[in-house]
Amino acid sequence: MQKKQVTPSKKNQESLTKTPTGIMGFDEITYGGLPNGRSALIIGGAGSGKTVFAMEFLARGATEFNEAGVFMSFEENEEDLAKNFNSLGFDIPGLIDKKMLVIDYIYLERKEIEEAGEFDLEGLFIRLKNAVNETGAKRVVLDSLEALFAGIENEGILRAELRRLFRWLKDNNLTAIITAEKGEESLTKYSLEEYLADCVIILDNRMNEQIATRRIRVLKYRGSMHGTNEYPFLINENGFSVIPITSTGLNHVVATEFVSTGIKKLDTMLNGKGYYKGSSILVTGTTGTGKTTFAAHFLESFCTKGKVCLLFSFEESPSQLIRNMRTVGIDLEPFVEKKLLFIHSTRPTFYGLEMHLVVMYDLINKIKPEAIVIDPISNLISAGTAPETSSMLTRMIDFLKQNHITSLFTVLKSSSISGENQAYVSSLMDTLIILKDVQSGTETRKFIQILKSRGMSHSNTVKNYSLTSKGLEIKG
Repeated sequence: MQKKQVTPSKKNQESLTKTPTGIMGFDEITYGGLPNGRSALIIGGAGSGKTVFAMEFLARGATEFNEAGVFMSFEENEEDLAKNFNSLGFDIPGLIDKKMLVIDYIYLERKEIEEAGEFDLEGLFIRLKNAVNETGAKRVVLDSLEALFAGIENEGILRAELRRLFRWLKDNNLTAIITAEKGEESLTKYSLEEYLADCVIILDNRMNEQIATRRIRVLKYRGSMHGTNEYPFLINENGFSVIPITSTGLNHVVATEFVSTGIKKLDTMLNGKGYYKGSSILVTGTTGTGKTTFAAHFLESFCTKGKVCLLFSFEESPSQLIRNMRTVGIDLEPFVEKKLLFIHSTRPTFYGLEMHLVVMYDLINKIKPEAIVIDPISNLISAGTAPETSSMLTRMIDFLKQNHITSLFTVLKSSSISGENQAYVSSLMDTLIILKDVQSGTETRKFIQILKSRGMSHSNTVKNYSLTSKGLEIKG
């Protein structure tokens, strides 16, 4: 799960040299990063993350690839930029002290340009060349084009200087990011930048049913294959995280070792050994059948062995979960205190489906658990269409399998979830366990059944169970 530079397969290897950005997920969708020695244009509206992307490109270049950078700003000074990016974990002053980063703030007065009636970039080139020579920089950011060319009304001069800017960067073999605002009636304000850049990236922060979702798309990449879909991304204390739309595929190596279910008699029903490590398990049942208790046994079995687990809860807060599980004899609090169990609680409506996936992906990479529980996925399923649910869960499960993380999902069996979605979720899972209540006169009896468990023999018997002060106990 460690961040790594993505290397294309031999089939996709190209002569174009690339500069890795170090941004989580982005180098994967571009098969290696930005075009080396060329310019990339980052387009987006206010608050879309253009400056964050650009600064992270420089910061990770300095810290992970030992490449110095120059950030030429026409909107924010060095002090403001340092404060803004400190919250994202970037030590800007430290990089400046080590001469791995130069921030050059150029204040452009529109009135003075209008009065002079002349404009060229010669002064900019001199300052940029000096900064590059001072640090040996290979990475450059210009933020932003609108501020740089503010006040230039002569379209002929503007277009000539734009061409000159992109040509100068290429002639000096600089891997550059140039930020630009999205145009009102065209892709960009000047309708020329996207043709001059070798790579064009669009950032978008859209609202859908009152839920904000950030998306990134590589619109153009000269001389290179690249992912052409829109991808969700997250900006948090670690900077950018991008999730590819496509699944990681069916090329993961499977484990042959087993892990306990946390319920001894259930282990016996599963070939006497439990689940395969890295497999996906779905536990389905109506309200009150004990799905969360079932999941708590699973987490307890891992944490007791000193293994790190992560629980995504969409219905209960961490304190409520801990309290409720104590009533069935499962004390999760010591595991939380020892940092063996991490509980992340949020409402399903807080994000869209794709953003939930990005948040989960980000936390899994940070915590590196050996097992996770998602309790329940019902609301996520009902929040999206069948294709959206299919896409989200396929990518999540493939990602977990690639990293040999054993995963347990609970789902509320309800008529509010479409049969198509319910069937699709079930087909993705390696093991499917059904919990159900059966009314018998005045008594409600609970039954458990293993409907499937790929790659192993398992009991087909429907067994009675009960929820006691010692948890979920299977009888017989």
